[in-house]
Amino acid sequence: MISTSARLLRLASLLSTRPTWTCRELAERTGVTDRTVRRDMARLRELGYGIESDPGPWGGYRLGGGTRVPPLILDDEEALAVAVALREAALSGVLGSDQAALSALLKLRQVLPPRIADRLGEMDAIFVHTPRPEGRQIPPGVLPALAAACRRGERARLSYRDHAGNATVRDIDPYRLVHTGRRWYFVARDVARDQWRTFRADRVVQVQPTGRAVELVDPPDPALLVSRSIAGVVYPLYATVRLAHPMDQALRLIPPTIGTHHPDGPDATIVEIGGNDADQLATYLLGLGTTLRVLSPDPVREALLRRTRDLCEDNEGVQPR
Repeated sequence: MISTSARLLRLASLLSTRPTWTCRELAERTGVTDRTVRRDMARLRELGYGIESDPGPWGGYRLGGGTRVPPLILDDEEALAVAVALREAALSGVLGSDQAALSALLKLRQVLPPRIADRLGEMDAIFVHTPRPEGRQIPPGVLPALAAACRRGERARLSYRDHAGNATVRDIDPYRLVHTGRRWYFVARDVARDQWRTFRADRVVQVQPTGRAVELVDPPDPALLVSRSIAGVVYPLYATVRLAHPMDQALRLIPPTIGTHHPDGPDATIVEIGGNDADQLATYLLGLGTTLRVLSPDPVREALLRRTRDLCEDNEGVQPR
């Protein structure tokens, strides 16, 4: 017979694999009596697992929400996936602060079996991350608060600062969060203006529930609304480039939230991209890692040539291994 602690871990693992188990099924899987299973369920509840049960001969046990975070039972692939996700969260700053993700990652790595730690180390050695983009980071707690507001389906009061730093407080009906690959956007209906709006999550100061349930009528496509909102931003400088790729490939390189695309024959695409200055646009174009030609304006073309020349000079004298 396996030890009590090992049996508890086995039970927790079984409960996570399907919606419900009968007492008899769990007893057979762990090699104990029904009475022992009932005692083990009581111990799991004490550890923080939300074990729910239905009485009677046809009743069973299922895993619900607990009162605190219980020990997690992960297989090899799940543990590796969690470690990679924690690392990406720390690098991207998606939670506003990387401290919580880093702390959780360190705790997890300390208890990973060598076979999983070695795989994670191999990935660390291969993956290369560019520096985190400059700009505002999402304040800690804001993204979970926005997600909770969308899930509850009730009106909320949003404190927000626009691009000019002007502070406003407005009532909104939350709908969805959209990630563009660079930023998070919050899609909601502005109650006073009776309009669907997009809000950058990094500019949200606070979101407070009002307790008033709302029913959204004919909500928009959130991704499309964000794409149109971004495309409608007016930038001080625009660059027109020609990509040596057909339209479908060009859209994968430069998404429609970043540029406006027009086919230039079957094998090329003209794209207009906005930015704050020539250096910013040159950095973005260089990061695409593909053949392109800057059609206009001259400052962007010169900035791209300067960046390319600097990279070549930095790599002079570097011997291949």
